[in-house]
Amino acid sequence: MSIGWIILEAIIKALVVISLLLLSAAISVYLERKVSAFIQMRIGPNRVGPWGILQPFADVIKLIMKEDIVPKNANSFVHGLAPIISLGVAISIYAVVPFADPIKIGDKVIQMGIAPQANIGILFVLAMTSLGVYGIALAGWSSNSKYSMLGGLRSSAQMISYELSMGLAILSVVLVSGSFSLTDIVNQQYSHWGGFRWNVFIQPLGFLIFLITSLAETNRAPFDLPEAEQELVGGYNTEYSGMRFGMFFLSEYANIATSSLIMTLLFFGGWTLPFDPQSVGLVPGSIWLAVVQFVVFIIKVYILVFFFIWLRWTLPRFRYDQLMNLGWKALLPLGILNLVLTGIGVLIFK
Repeated sequence: MSIGWIILEAIIKALVVISLLLLSAAISVYLERKVSAFIQMRIGPNRVGPWGILQPFADVIKLIMKEDIVPKNANSFVHGLAPIISLGVAISIYAVVPFADPIKIGDKVIQMGIAPQANIGILFVLAMTSLGVYGIALAGWSSNSKYSMLGGLRSSAQMISYELSMGLAILSVVLVSGSFSLTDIVNQQYSHWGGFRWNVFIQPLGFLIFLITSLAETNRAPFDLPEAEQELVGGYNTEYSGMRFGMFFLSEYANIATSSLIMTLLFFGGWTLPFDPQSVGLVPGSIWLAVVQFVVFIIKVYILVFFFIWLRWTLPRFRYDQLMNLGWKALLPLGILNLVLTGIGVLIFK
């Protein structure tokens, strides 16, 4: 295959993945509104489109039409660059995400993802999530506002505190699977017996640590200290309007989907089915098997997205000292303990 066709295939896949991500963000916004309304015994959006399903698109149109205001004494270049960094990082993670088993058409093998066969996929994900905080920190600094600055500083401290524990949880999964490849991690969890080889059963403490740190990394309640409307007006968002605010808004929901997706790959078997696909006539390498696996994958992801939304409207926000104590005094020691126990278990049983 020529290099031109490889580049063309990658571009087409990237456009498809970005389109799916934008659609996923719109669905997540709609779910957020409906679930919060249900929890608070309200109706929620029900005017724009049937059952209000077009409300997210109406929100986008509203943001596009709003004036883009930059504070007089702000650094205009960095102020405009910050939301691009946040959204760009959220999108770039999908470069190494596998969505299903490869499809075989004749002698050609089509990978279900842009570069899902990357053997350092989880390292790439960790690297990109670490860069995401720069968008928020730069937004806080460039806005020339005390509220924005405090929000950016809080986000930086939060990321440093919780990324260590997240990395330890991921390392425990890597020890069990013996690979940094997301595809290998998913295949290692494959079982015909109802998914009991999922890492959530093998690594329950690792999953709990990863879940809590994912909430902190996405700045979602009860870890939404960088925004904290009651204290910081809107945190790093305070001086943003129009589509620049919309990009931060979009990156937040993209990060929720990304965290749920990575959690599904690492702990819930990814796209694997809890039974042998051939028992129901799904041939390995067929398009139909890939479609079924993709649907199963998306269902798992959106169950976790619902859980993220449910937590936001159930739990109160932590105080900042409680946030730091949880990260350094509870999650980090537990992460180290879990990694040591996993290493001992792998040494004994493998």
